[in-house]
Amino acid sequence: AVVSTQSTWEAVVSTQSTWKAVVSTQSTWEAVVSTQSTWGTFKFIPLKTLMGAHKPRGINAGRKLKIHRRLNLWADKDYKKANQGAKWKKPFKCSSHASGIVVDKIAVEAKQPNSAVRKCVRVQLKKNNKKITAYVPRDGGMGFIDENDEVLVAGFGRSGHAKGDIPGVRFKIVKTAGCSLLALWLRKVEKPRH
Repeated sequence: AVVSTQSTWEAVVSTQSTWKAVVSTQSTWEAVVSTQSTWGTFKFIPLKTLMGAHKPRGINAGRKLKIHRRLNLWADKDYKKANQGAKWKKPFKCSSHASGIVVDKIAVEAKQPNSAVRKCVRVQLKKNNKKITAYVPRDGGMGFIDENDEVLVAGFGRSGHAKGDIPGVRFKIVKTAGCSLLALWLRKVEKPRH
């Protein structure tokens, strides 16, 4: 008998001209050979058991598998984010707020299609001396902030990404000179003069 394997896991078993059978390898790996008068069965060995699964399978293959797994784990985005340590290079270093000193007042142009000038300040953080740009919220909020003021900076609410039409600004001012910017804006407190 001559067995020829095709790409769809089928084999045609032929002997002479009267024997013909199609071997389908779906679940039982078994096929029925039909002739004109008799029926018989034979076993079909799947090719999957004869070949490897692209992994070393020897008795001393542990080191190879361990190194392979360690290197390929970095393709997983969640694993990479948790283990590469890039979060410690960010300005806040995994904290929610940071205090700093106002270095400069700047204006940032809004992105298209909006046309506006957003009031921002450059802040030098106390903890690591990094300079960041922070947005000053509310209409007239810039009037409560002066240069060399100590301010408290928070994230913008987008996990380190810029918000809305303000390009490159990832932080906002929460307090200035120990007073809440919202309370100052609502005239509930006055900024201390010293």
